[in-house]
Amino acid sequence: MLRLLRTAACAAAFLPAALVPAAQAKEFSWAVTTDPQTMDPHAVNSTPVLGFLNNVYEGLVRRGKDMNIEPALATGWEPIGEGEGWRFFLREGVTFQDGSAFDAEDVIFSYERASSPESDTASWFAPVSDVVRVDDYTVDFLTHSPNPIFPDSIANWMIMDSGWAEANAATRPDKESGNYATLNANGTGAFRVTTREPGLRTVLEPFADWWGEPEHNITRAEMTPIQNPATALAALLSGDVDMINPVPIQDVQRLQGNPDVKVVQGIEARVMMLGFPHQAEALKYSAETEGNPFADARVRKAVAHAINVPAILRTIMRGNAEPVNQLVSSAMRGYSEALADAPAYDPEAAKALLVEAGYPDGFSFGLKCSNNRYLNDEAVCQAVTAMLAQVGLKATLDAMPVQNYWPELRAGNYDMYLLGWSPGTFDAEHPIRFLAATPNEEKKLGSWNFGGYSNARVDELLPKIQSEIDEPTRQGMLDEVAQVLQDETAYVPLYVQPLVWGTGSNVTLTQRPDNFFILRWVSVN
Repeated sequence: MLRLLRTAACAAAFLPAALVPAAQAKEFSWAVTTDPQTMDPHAVNSTPVLGFLNNVYEGLVRRGKDMNIEPALATGWEPIGEGEGWRFFLREGVTFQDGSAFDAEDVIFSYERASSPESDTASWFAPVSDVVRVDDYTVDFLTHSPNPIFPDSIANWMIMDSGWAEANAATRPDKESGNYATLNANGTGAFRVTTREPGLRTVLEPFADWWGEPEHNITRAEMTPIQNPATALAALLSGDVDMINPVPIQDVQRLQGNPDVKVVQGIEARVMMLGFPHQAEALKYSAETEGNPFADARVRKAVAHAINVPAILRTIMRGNAEPVNQLVSSAMRGYSEALADAPAYDPEAAKALLVEAGYPDGFSFGLKCSNNRYLNDEAVCQAVTAMLAQVGLKATLDAMPVQNYWPELRAGNYDMYLLGWSPGTFDAEHPIRFLAATPNEEKKLGSWNFGGYSNARVDELLPKIQSEIDEPTRQGMLDEVAQVLQDETAYVPLYVQPLVWGTGSNVTLTQRPDNFFILRWVSVN
């Protein structure tokens, strides 16, 4: 059985892909609202970074067009023993874009780098106890306990060239000050970065020695950050760019009637939510309020009742998003069907909870929000601010570009914040590990749990969820965690963000629900 798994994986890796005649080759340009903060695949765990770098770097595994796991730098993998870990068989003959050879040394180096305290991806490796080189092209990942979803969990982990990193003093990521890997890249992927001008443009060209078979016809690709969606739309309509992400929701219907463009729509895996400073002793942005009202679950539940999510979806999202009451959408593995109902919009219930908690007149606080990271993020926060004011919760909104936003959240400079989360494994365990586990740097847990939410039962169940093979048993534990998070209103989930891309009518591409834009699937006709 194990050998069959390996053989099947190997076969899948070498399925032929259609080659595009060189005569059809074209240049391609696209606009995004958020420029990747870094070219370092281990420095920042966010979709703008990981999505872009999936074109340049590769991991042992990758996700296909259907989001299923498939071979990449590993040709196959198999479990070790009775759940001791996973063995990966590496692809031979692969070179990095600087010409150096890929082997097991690069895998072990990349594991040590990506799991280090300096990395923003360390939580991915919480289940790992050790990584062992078997030979030049075989590596064992040993886990603390059986981990059936481990190959899925490393789909966005990318391999760096150990020699290149060492030669350029980039053996560890530096998300604060940056280093050589912040502005430069050397992966094994289908495209290589030839020009990087942060905030202005990034140019890529096909990597001639890529091990795979190209499915695209692109000779050069240029990404331009355009923060204003209306400006990006104008660039698409004028033909200055071939694609924009996102299309302003309010313009979707108009574009659908334009024969020169196409609207590519879907639902993203990303859940939008509000977060709280659970462990803060006092609010940062309230002159008159003592202590931290958001430490009280009744206050957090009042927030949930005060927000009219259906109205936000109807007016701001124009009916293109779905409400949600969990940290994952209903399309994710492990979603709790019995806990689908969200708290009803009920301002009177919100007021009653505030009275019960000792805040009959409400209080003031600061709401942090990005203005270029998520679809209509600032508009959503403005609506939330107005709705909360109706029950006496007087928010001062501070909206800012994402490059300033994450440092503010990590520094605890907020009283409430907006966050979107897309589970890299497409499994409900993922946000528990990152958002709900008690922050623990040593165990690589809770790395995006900015507010320090902590529940002993959640922490107890997480390793059991990670190791449980029986699906009904595992689902029962996921259901229990979802119930705890709902009962305590650890976060206030709002909706599942829609995906709306715009392209020229001559562009063919694949839109995945993780909002990763993969250039090797693009053709310009």
